[in-house]
Amino acid sequence: MRSVKVRLLPIVSNINLPTVLKSTILPGDSIERLFIATQVGEIFYIGNGVIKTFLDIRPRIIKLGTSEPGVSRGGYDERGLLGLAFHPNFYYNGLFYLHYSMAGTQGPGALSKHFKPDPCDPKTLNLKWVNRETNYDHIDTVEEWIFQSNGQPQKRRTLLNLRRPFFNHNGVNSLNFSPETGKLVLTTGDGGAGFDPFNLSQNDMEIAGKIIEIDVVKNTFINNPPVVTRFNELPLPIQETLTVMAKGVRNIPGISFQRIYNQYIKYTGNVGQDLAESIFSFVHYKPIPVTQLVQHASFMDSFSDEEGFINFGWRGWEGAFPTMIKRGCSANPATDEKITAYYSEAIETSVKRLEPITSYYHKDIRPDKFGGTALTGVQPYLGNDIPDLSGSVVFTDAARQESQPVRGVLAYTRARTDGKLNDFGIIETDYNFGPQSSLYMSLGTNLDQTRLYLGAYGSMKVTDFNLGTIFEIIP
Repeated sequence: MRSVKVRLLPIVSNINLPTVLKSTILPGDSIERLFIATQVGEIFYIGNGVIKTFLDIRPRIIKLGTSEPGVSRGGYDERGLLGLAFHPNFYYNGLFYLHYSMAGTQGPGALSKHFKPDPCDPKTLNLKWVNRETNYDHIDTVEEWIFQSNGQPQKRRTLLNLRRPFFNHNGVNSLNFSPETGKLVLTTGDGGAGFDPFNLSQNDMEIAGKIIEIDVVKNTFINNPPVVTRFNELPLPIQETLTVMAKGVRNIPGISFQRIYNQYIKYTGNVGQDLAESIFSFVHYKPIPVTQLVQHASFMDSFSDEEGFINFGWRGWEGAFPTMIKRGCSANPATDEKITAYYSEAIETSVKRLEPITSYYHKDIRPDKFGGTALTGVQPYLGNDIPDLSGSVVFTDAARQESQPVRGVLAYTRARTDGKLNDFGIIETDYNFGPQSSLYMSLGTNLDQTRLYLGAYGSMKVTDFNLGTIFEIIP
């Protein structure tokens, strides 16, 4: 696929790391506004050419840039304010939803040392997450808020409290409403640490590594839900609000929906381990009520393996590849040895998994491609202003491999009608970032998906402040 040229028009600069870009119309307003959520806990919107604060929950956010109490991680973090979604009837009911990592919940982590599977040592392949009440990293919460008539947002209730094993793979842009079902969709990563050491993503009982629908119409009358890691630990009234769309997720930059006649194509992506980043799409799926999953937990067979249930294949598969461990050949990196990490799991999920519509790679020798680092956004573009992108799926990667200074990259692909893996093309930009780094951290659209917005940041560290710029992607 050929490259496409676009311009980047700066809209806002000098903000903190942008994790979510969403559009909506405020109650009583007449203009669609772009909303920006930052990892540290701020939500802004653009109004009449100026940036205004919608909500500031920084005191509610865990102390970022540290791992265990008092220990620095060099400023890199994957926790914070990760999800923002406006109710489909937000204009009338003022309801919106947040997903964030809670202040005061820092734990020591689920493992005492770095995890790497060794296919020659079975003890390293299937670890157990034990003593979860004490061996965890932090607690994430999903909350319902209301924008009151006086213009002040207020929390209404907590929907879920999730204990997470590690600091990373919590998802980002993790809350989106399905226009198909009207339910709130939560995308959770596998919990982190690389290679999913506890295989949470394929375990039907584990909340980690799933795409979950939440029926927010149902009131559970439970104001303070218990902190859990597994579906069967949830009270029945909460179980009854949940269905599971998919499993086998590693880490995920949200889900987006494209209407084609009377059907919706769902687009999402899986952040890779060492080799590949992947974009997926599906139309039909068979969500499973959590109450049924819990009832079937006593059976040895997986209830979610039935036809129509979506499985992205992780940890047996990394996109289009069986999951590999890389062993470096110092004399020639091009000949690095790659060993299948979980051979039996790759076989087990080979026919059950959904295949990606495209994968792009951390190393790609083709002259018209790029080496990626981490997928950060996936959005369909339905506009006509950039004709070469119309009807395509646009995606962002945080940082092109070996770019100096560090630069993110925009690219696009299309879903093939025959369902086979497609190639991708680069979207070239003309913007001069100067000598500083610019990582592409988030991607958003307006309500009818005819405009694209990009959130860029000047550092990998959430503790480096005010280095963010929001751009509109224009012809």
